[in-house]
Amino acid sequence: MRLSVFSDYSLRVLMYLGSQNERLTTIAEIAQFYGISENHLMKVVNQLGTLGYIQTIRGKGGGMRLARKPKTIILGNVIRDTESDFALAECLNDHSGCRIQSECVLQTILSSALAGMFAVLDKHSLEDIIIKPNSNVQFIKRAIPD
Repeated sequence: MRLSVFSDYSLRVLMYLGSQNERLTTIAEIAQFYGISENHLMKVVNQLGTLGYIQTIRGKGGGMRLARKPKTIILGNVIRDTESDFALAECLNDHSGCRIQSECVLQTILSSALAGMFAVLDKHSLEDIIIKPNSNVQFIKRAIPD
């Protein structure tokens, strides 16, 4: 399975915000840091806000930050909330066209594999994947107006 760009960017936004210790951050800052499109990030940030993962503050000096502690944001839930399709093969989506469905065990194996992936993701939180401020990664430091 390959994660969608939307899920990838969602995880990146959460990781970045988690590394900022509740400091307000902008879409432009995150886009610059990762070298990705601000337009894509706007959709991601909107969805993450709607889902309750981040808090957004509008206006001058506004930005965003995590709405919850990183240890409470479970990776499996983020992926479930941001992916639209978990069918690893067509037979997992629609069985009506499969000529060997009654004898095929592939569906069971693929479903088990997907469950295994989520079992691993559900054991980890955002806290496990945040880049620590003392790492070699240089984060952007935005001047916050008084």
